[in-house]
Amino acid sequence: MGAQVSSPEGVHVVVVGGGFGGIAAAQKLKAEGLDFTLIDMRDAFHHNVAALRASVQPGFAQRTFIPYAETFGDSFLQGRVDRVDTDGQMVVLQGGKEVRYSHLILSTGTDGPFPGKFNTAASFQSAVQAYEDFVQQVQAADSVLVVGGGSTGVEMAAEIKTEYPDKKVVLIHSRIALADPGLVSSVRRQAKEVLLEKGVELLLGHKLLNLAELQLNVTRRNTAVTTDKGETLTTDLIISCTGLRVNSAGYASSFSGSMADDGALRVDEHLLVEGFSNVFAVGDCADVREPKMAYHAGLHAAVAVTNIVNSLSGKELTEYRTGNVTMLLAMGRDDGVGQFNGLRLPRCVVALGKSRDLLLWKSWREMQQKQP
Repeated sequence: MGAQVSSPEGVHVVVVGGGFGGIAAAQKLKAEGLDFTLIDMRDAFHHNVAALRASVQPGFAQRTFIPYAETFGDSFLQGRVDRVDTDGQMVVLQGGKEVRYSHLILSTGTDGPFPGKFNTAASFQSAVQAYEDFVQQVQAADSVLVVGGGSTGVEMAAEIKTEYPDKKVVLIHSRIALADPGLVSSVRRQAKEVLLEKGVELLLGHKLLNLAELQLNVTRRNTAVTTDKGETLTTDLIISCTGLRVNSAGYASSFSGSMADDGALRVDEHLLVEGFSNVFAVGDCADVREPKMAYHAGLHAAVAVTNIVNSLSGKELTEYRTGNVTMLLAMGRDDGVGQFNGLRLPRCVVALGKSRDLLLWKSWREMQQKQP
């Protein structure tokens, strides 16, 4: 890291969203000596890489939430962003509170169904309890239907079958290939092999009808569901792992001219939002053509903060360049598949590198707190 700069008068960076990109940006701002405020609607960072383990293993959830205030002190503000006043350079929270910014980093992430995502205004205690309650639903079910065979669905099915090998687990997916399209085909095939080895039943090329009308995350014995191919099956518990969407609610009214069709913010090579010289987008809400991953969010954050520092000192801005995809899928605590820079890794390497601890150690270290 370069020489630390003292925060010049009038410089105040606001980071909206305390996910992986947000905390990485906040830590780098803190290290650079820049005045900042990190805003999130929760009081604790959610290491949602481990959310699915917290969904099946009692007592695990408390390790996946890390209080913001203990790390960032008065530089953390809990609240939900209502809009951004770009003319006045103010972030406006629900309730009317305004936070002035000289530079803005938007890191609002994506939203999706619980338990994979937990984008709810909640305290640490209530968030942990939500996962503990979900574990009880999983334990009460003899059969579970996981809807969606992207990376989250694949990991969810594997977690349940690993923790509860006697339960019937069915994974339904509208496509034939599983997991993220950014993975090389051999890794996607390997994910399928691991699921079959664990005893997960696969229903590929089928789409569940009336998903929006079904009761999710609650055990109701022998619930009948039908697919678009006319297949009918019964299950006790339905878990949705589909429908991720960009969290654009806090900025949509102010940046409508800079938004892609999916709500992400169009950015240049410096991660500056299109049409702005002091607003950056990092992580899932940045319209960058690469898989939406915690790892990428951290890389974005480093570029954004470096460019704020460079702009203050008159230096040339840094460019963000996408590389070959590195992605690891935890297939339960004892197995995994993945690739590093586009090359497939041995399953044992992924299991050791990610699956056992789900990289929790990294977030606790970054937040400079001790894991319970």
